[in-house]
Parts: sequence; structure tokens; C-alpha cells
Amino acid sequence: MYKKNAWSKYNDQEMKKLMTFCEDYKDFLSTCKTERECVKYSVELIEKLGFKNINSLKSLKAGDKVYAVNRDKNICVFVIGDEPIENGLNVLGAHIDSPRIDIKQNPLYESEGYAMLDAHYYGGIVKYQWVTIRLAIHGVVCKKDGKIVNVCIGENPDDPVLVITDLLPHLAAEKMQKSGDKVIEGEDLDITVGSMGLDGEEKESVKKAILKLLKEFYDIDEEDFVSAELEIVPEGKARDLGLDRSMILGYGHDDRVCAYTSLRAVLDAGKCKRTTCAFLVDKEEVGSIGATGAHSTWFQNVLAELINLQNGNYNDLMLRRALTNTYMLSSDVSAAYDPLYRGVFEKNNACFLGSGITFNKYTGARGKSGCNDAMPEYMAKIRKIMDDNNINYQTAELGKVDVGGGGTIAYIMGNQNMNVIDAGVPVLSMHAPQEAVSKADVYEAYMGYIAFIKEA
Repeated sequence: MYKKNAWSKYNDQEMKKLMTFCEDYKDFLSTCKTERECVKYSVELIEKLGFKNINSLKSLKAGDKVYAVNRDKNICVFVIGDEPIENGLNVLGAHIDSPRIDIKQNPLYESEGYAMLDAHYYGGIVKYQWVTIRLAIHGVVCKKDGKIVNVCIGENPDDPVLVITDLLPHLAAEKMQKSGDKVIEGEDLDITVGSMGLDGEEKESVKKAILKLLKEFYDIDEEDFVSAELEIVPEGKARDLGLDRSMILGYGHDDRVCAYTSLRAVLDAGKCKRTTCAFLVDKEEVGSIGATGAHSTWFQNVLAELINLQNGNYNDLMLRRALTNTYMLSSDVSAAYDPLYRGVFEKNNACFLGSGITFNKYTGARGKSGCNDAMPEYMAKIRKIMDDNNINYQTAELGKVDVGGGGTIAYIMGNQNMNVIDAGVPVLSMHAPQEAVSKADVYEAYMGYIAFIKEA
């Protein structure tokens, strides 16, 4: 009933590689808490390895290393293979957005001597988990003159942090009678940012003091909030979890653990027979909509550009063939079996920490609503690749039938007639401010992704 544990297969040399890889991943997770930060980190990493922006190229040949960026929130990284792109690609697709709290367009106000930021949560959070924890603010403020101000407050040890306050238990008898989804209301997720008034000001003196600080340090005026993208996230670095240091605790494993392992797999695999791609996308947590979500035509547009560069011309048939012939892993996390909440899992079809990369043949909800449901022929191909390369893997569903439910970008890319299956890392406490993964699963996913893009 329990899946095969991956830890037992590592010798000393492999264990050292695993731990080194996970230290690199922890650095990524600690540094990249927004989509823009993930893209910036990725560009800096790949350019050091010789990758070039496709906008700078006039042609393509086998072995070329190229990338494309969309609105600073998506990135595609390619290593051009020996075969024409028309023959299909091997793609690893992950999302780089995570559940969080966003600042509203007109957020700053003063109430009873406190300066507050009005907020709106993003994605499927459990609201009560976000109160009384240390928070940081990351993002950009775009000014009318075209200047973009990068903001990061709360991550440096000398920085102040922010917080959403909560009611003391002595006064919370009525509140504690509410259901879990109501005990903290969405409009109660406002951020406390100050309490010191500005000398000589009688009205809104605390708000004015905060605006003075923002002007002094960031050249931000109150009206600039309208064109800002400011995200409230848990502060602090990812840390080893457990006395044996076998796990990693941090914000944003969903889905940056699969984004990082996918990116590294493409970088480390080198040139393959087929063109390989890491596709890191935004907006999955809110339906993959908009110009930076997986529903956007941007990925198709980039493939069209690559076909044109490779062939000296483009036609729609080449693009359609490329999509049809593509193999993809929708690199997304799965809910790890939790012994504290065993009633929502069906153990034979659950994934376990430390047992390797997890394949979800379908996600969706109830009667497979909204699922991708990968073809069994494709699943057989994936099984062979994993077994041939000694990759620990497991299969899972998202909880019991009629209990679980959720989706990924798999069905969206499947709509392009690709072969797609979900494949990722099991996560404990998914969508919480602090999630947990096993280092063994992180490494098995990375090695499994390399095997896939080399051999699919």
C-alpha cells in the first residue's frame, strides 16, 4: 500500500548531488517569491550559460540555446534539437504564480491611528492561515513617466515586516463560532503598515507619514498605487524541515518546485534529438487566464517564431504539426498523503513524501470534470522512460472521489492536441503560507524530467 521510498537507493555520491541540488533550489525559492522575480532569476541564470533571446536571432540550428520572455511574467527556454521543430518538442510546463495576497488599486488608508493597506487575496488560500505571520511586500510600481520602481520590503534582516492582526481568544467567543471559511473574511485581510503620526498633521497623520516614507525611499506617490503590482507574501528564507533535514519548508513550492526542476532539467540535459523546452507560466492559480496565462496564444506565437527562424519561412501547418507531435509533462505538484487528515485520501491512489515524482493521469473534480485524462499509450511510454532510468515514481489522484478536486495547465495544452500528463512533486500543506516537500522527491523530479526530455 505504501509507495517505494526513494531514499534507500542513494549512495554517498548521489546523496551529495541531491543535497547540493536542493541547496540551489532553496536559494531559488527564497529569492523568487513573485512571477517577475522567477523570470528575472531565470534570465540571469541562462544568459550566463549562453542562451540568447530569440529577438536577437536571424536563424536557428541544432544546438542553439534560446529563450523568450512575455511581459516579464512568462519565460520559454529552448535547446534546439537535431530534428525539425515540426516533428514536435519535449516540453516541461510549470507555473510560477502562487497563492498570495495582492494590494488593491487604492489601498492606503488610516483607521483609528493605524495606517493600513487594503488587500484582495489571489488564488485558493485558507484565509485564517495568513493572520499574525510575518509578511513581506514584493512587486513593481509603474509610474506615468515610464519608470518602473522595484519594491521588496521585509526580506532583509534589517527590514521591517508587515502583519495582518487577529483577535485575542479572550474576546473571540463569537468569532470562534464561525465556519473556517468565515472566521477571517476576505475584507479583513488588510495589512498593518504603520502607527506613527507625522508632526504637525491633525488629519490622517499616520497615512501621511507612510506616504512621506514611500516618497523618500521609492519616489512613490499615492496615485502610483493605481499602476502597481504589489504582492504580500510570507517573509523569510526556505529552511530545512525535520531533525533529519529530509524536507524543505517554504513559501511557493506550488509550483516553483516544478518550475525550478523543469528549468534545470532543460539546462543540464543539453542538446537532444528533439527540441526541449521549459515553459514557465503565470496565472494558473486563478484559471490560467489573460495574456500571461496558459490560455494565451503566446506559447504558439513563440513556436511560430522558432519555426520561421529554423526554416526561413513559416506556415500554419508546420505549427499545427509541431503541437500535435509534442510530448509534454505538465510539471505541477500533487497533494501528499497527510496522516493527520487521512480521511480525505484514498491511500492506494495517493502520493507520499519521499517516494518520488508523482504522475496524475487526470485531475479535475468529481466525475473527472475539467480533467486532461492522459492517453494510456502515453502513460506506458512515460513508465518505460522512468523504469529505464531508475526513477522513483508514483501515481496519485487529488483525494477521494467527490472530496478532492483541482486542475493544472495540462488540459489547456492538451487542447492543442499535445500528449500531456501531470508530473510533479508531492506537497504537504499545499496553498498554505509554508508548504513542505521531500528533498528526495525534488531530486527525483529533476532526474525524471531529464530522462523525459532526452528520451520521449
